[in-house]
Amino acid sequence: MMETQALDFPKIDAILRSNGTGEVTINGTSHPIEADNEATVLKEALALITETAAQLGRPVKVSTTDPDGQGTIIVSPEGDVSEAASTKTAKTSPRRHKTPEPTAQPVRTAPADVEAPATPAAAPAETARFAAAATPTKQPAPSTEAASAEPSTRRSLKDTSFLVSAPILEPATRGWRRVLTRLGFRMDPSAEELAEREDIRTVSQHWPGPRTVAVVNRKGGANKTPTVVMLSAILARYSGAATVAWDNNESQGTLGWRTEKGSHDRSVLDLIDSSQTLLSPSAQAAEIARFVHHQTSDKFDVLRSDENDEGDHEVTAEEVDIAHQVLTRYYRLIVMDSGNTSRAANWRRMIHHTNQLVVPVTAIEDRAEAARLTLQTLESRGGHDAELARNAVVIVSESTDAKRSMNGDALKRAKDEARRIAEGFAPHVRAVVRIPYDPALVNGPIRYDALQPATQRAWLAAAAAVAKGF
Repeated sequence: MMETQALDFPKIDAILRSNGTGEVTINGTSHPIEADNEATVLKEALALITETAAQLGRPVKVSTTDPDGQGTIIVSPEGDVSEAASTKTAKTSPRRHKTPEPTAQPVRTAPADVEAPATPAAAPAETARFAAAATPTKQPAPSTEAASAEPSTRRSLKDTSFLVSAPILEPATRGWRRVLTRLGFRMDPSAEELAEREDIRTVSQHWPGPRTVAVVNRKGGANKTPTVVMLSAILARYSGAATVAWDNNESQGTLGWRTEKGSHDRSVLDLIDSSQTLLSPSAQAAEIARFVHHQTSDKFDVLRSDENDEGDHEVTAEEVDIAHQVLTRYYRLIVMDSGNTSRAANWRRMIHHTNQLVVPVTAIEDRAEAARLTLQTLESRGGHDAELARNAVVIVSESTDAKRSMNGDALKRAKDEARRIAEGFAPHVRAVVRIPYDPALVNGPIRYDALQPATQRAWLAAAAAVAKGF
C-alpha cells in the first residue's frame, strides 16, 4: 500500500497561506511559491512534491499547514494524492462502515470503474435477501412438518424504507483539502471544518416556541452589549428566525448606540404604549417595524431603551411582561441586554422569562468577580434562577487595554488571564467560550462582517453553545 511505502525521509512540509502564497520545504530547503490564487499555488506545490516522489520512485509523506489547521497527505510518483490514514478518525470519515485499514487509500482524478461483487456473500444480508427473492430459481418445497416448525421471517413493510436517511458528507471546502477537491482529488473535511459545520447546524435550528436569552453581568464594561449584538447576528443569519435584541436597561442603555438606527426614534416605552394594538387579532406582522430598528446586514432587529434625557422613567416588572408578550408574538428569538442592578424589578422579571443565561466577562479581575457574584446571586435564589446559573454560558473576552499597547508581553498576559478566568468558571457552568481581542468590537457600530475570521469563528462557537441550551 502507498503509505506503508512512504518513509519519513525526506521531510516535506507544505504551507498554503490565505494571501495567495505558499512554501514547500524539502529537507530544510525552502521553495517559496507566489501565484494569483490558492489553486495555482497548490498546483506548483504538488508539482515539486511529485517530482521528489518520482526521483525516489516511491510515495512521500507531506505535512500540510493552511488557515484551517494541519494535516498529513501522501503523494505518489504519479501525482495521486491521499490522506494519511493516521489522520483519519470516525469523526472525519463517517461514510466508512468498516474499520479502515492502516493504509492510505488514493483518491484519483479518474476513478476506475467499480464492479458489483461477484458473489452474493460479499453483499449485506438484507441485499442478499432481496437478490434471492428476485432470482427465478426453483426451490424444493419444504415438508409440512418443516414449514410448521420454521418461524416466519417475513417482515412488515413498515419496518423498512428505500430512502437513504444517513447524512451525506460533503467534501472539504477549506485550505489544502478544498483546493485538492477542486482539482479532482476528493478530500474529506478536516476535524476543524467538521466542528464548524456542526456549530453552524446547531445555530441554524428552529425551536418549538420562542426562546429568550438574557445577557447579564452586574459590572459595567463586561462586554454585555457586544455579546448581545454578536449572538443576535449569528443566530439570525444562520437560522433565518425572526430575532430581536432588546435593551432591558432600567433607564438608558447603550445597545442603540452600538447598532444601526432606523428611520424613527421609538423605544420600548412606545412599544408598551401600543401593546394593545400590537396584540390585537387584526395586527399584522409588519407593524412591529414601527418600533424596532432593523440591522440591514446582520438581519436582526433592535428594541432600544428610552433615550429621552429629560425623562426619568424606569421600566417596571409589569412593563417587562407586556413587552415580552408583544415580542414573542412577532419573534422566535429574543436576546436581552441588561443593566447592572440584579435587584431591579425589570432585571428580575427578565430572569423570569429567560430560557438561557449568558454571562460575558472581560479578562479583568473585577469583571470576573462581578460575573461570579451574579451567578452566585441567582444560584442562592433557588428554583428557576438557580437552574439558569448552573446551565449558564460564560463568554470570556480578552482585555482590550493590554492589546492597545501592542506589547508582546502584555498580549501574552491578556491571553493567560483569559485562560485562567475561563478555567475558573468551567466547573460551575454548562459551557465556557473564549473570544480573542478584535478592534472592531471596541468602539462604534458593531458588524459581524467587520470581525477578523478567528473572532467570527469564536463567536460562532459561543452562539452554538447558547443554542444547545434551547
